[in-house]
Amino acid sequence: MDEKPSPRKGPPPCSLRCGLAVVMHLTNLAMITQRVSLSIAVIAMVNGTEQPAVANASKDGARADALQDPGRPLQELGAGGMAWTGQFTIWAKWAPPLERSRLTSIAGSGAACGSFIILCVGGLISQALGWPCIFYIFGGIGCACCLLWFTVIYDDPVRHPCISVREKDHIVSSLAQQPTSRRRSVPIRAMVRCLPLWAIFTGFFSHFWLCTIIITYLPTYTHSVLHVDVRESGVLSSLPFVAASTCTILGGQLADFLLSRNVLRLVTVRKLFSSLGLLLPSLCAVALPFVASSFVTTVILLILIPGTSNLCDAGFIVNSLDVAPRYASLLMGVSRGFGLVAGIISSTTTGFLISQDSVSGWRHVFFLSAAVNVLGLLFYLAFAQAEIQDWARDRRLTRL
Repeated sequence: MDEKPSPRKGPPPCSLRCGLAVVMHLTNLAMITQRVSLSIAVIAMVNGTEQPAVANASKDGARADALQDPGRPLQELGAGGMAWTGQFTIWAKWAPPLERSRLTSIAGSGAACGSFIILCVGGLISQALGWPCIFYIFGGIGCACCLLWFTVIYDDPVRHPCISVREKDHIVSSLAQQPTSRRRSVPIRAMVRCLPLWAIFTGFFSHFWLCTIIITYLPTYTHSVLHVDVRESGVLSSLPFVAASTCTILGGQLADFLLSRNVLRLVTVRKLFSSLGLLLPSLCAVALPFVASSFVTTVILLILIPGTSNLCDAGFIVNSLDVAPRYASLLMGVSRGFGLVAGIISSTTTGFLISQDSVSGWRHVFFLSAAVNVLGLLFYLAFAQAEIQDWARDRRLTRL
C-alpha cells in the first residue's frame, strides 16, 4: 500500500514550484499556438489563393485536399513532443504527491489557453497582416519561452540556486518514500506485461483521438457547418478553450482537495476524472449532429467538449507519476506516442470522411470518436492502478 504524506493545503502562490508550473504553462501555450497556426493558415491560404472566378466547388475541393495532406497531422502532432514529455520528468522530482494534480493542471492548461489565443486572433492576423505573420509572431513567442525554460527550469529542487530552504526540505521530505537512486536498466519486459500501463496508454489514445479532431478541425467545422467566415470562425473556435483551460485548473484543484481530505482513494480519483474526461465529451459529440440546426446549442456543445475532456489531466494523464515516478519521462513519451498515433489516424480519417460528404461525414466522425472514448474508458476502469509497481521500485527496497 502507498504511504500517504501528511495533508497540506497546497503550494503557496509565491513558491518556486508554482513558478515552474507557470513557465510550463507558457511553454505549452507557445507549443499549441504553433501547432494550431497551421489549421488557421490552411483556410486562409486556400481562400487567399483562389481567384474570384473559381467556383465554390473548386474551393471546397482544394480545402479538402489540404485537410487530407498526410504530412499535416505529423507536422501538427509532432510539435513540442519532447518538451511536453520532459515536463513529467521535472514533476517527478518537484511535485509532492498531494500537489501533482494541481501543478500539472496549471502547466497543462497552457495548451487550452494557447488554443484560445491562436483561434481568437489567428484569423484577424491572417486578414490584417497576411497568413505568414501567424508563424512569425507565435514562432517568436516560442523562442522566448525556450530561453525562459533554460533559465528557470532545473532537474530537481536540490540543484536550484533560487529555492528557499523551507520549500526544498518540504519537497524532498514529501518524496522521501519514493525511489531516488540511479536507474540501472529499463525493465521493458515488466512494462510490456503491466496492464496498468496499458490502461494509461489506452486512455491517451482515446483522449487524443477526439482532442486532435477538435483542435485541428474546429475552425473547419465552424466554417463549413455553421457557415461563418475565417475571422468569425477563429473567434468562435476560440471559445471552447476558455472552458478547457478553466476545467483543467479546477479539475486539478478538486482532485488534490479530495486526496488531501481523504475523501477518495488515489486510484478512485484517477478513475473518476478519467471517466468524466472521456464520457462527457463523448456524449456532447454524439449530440452535435442532432442539434446542427440550432446555432446556440451547437456552440454550447462545442464549448463543453474540450472543457470536459481536459478533466483527464487529473486522471490517467498524471497516472504515470503514481505507478512509476522513476520512469515518468519514458512512460509519458510512450503515452504521447500512442496519442500521436491516435491523432494521425483520427485527423486522416476525419479529412477523408468530411471530403466525401460534409453532413454525414461529420456525423460519422463524432460517432466514431465517442466509440473510441468509451472503449478506452472501459479498459482504463478495468485495469488502472495508482500504486507504485514492483518493477518501478528501488531494488534495495524490494529486498526488505
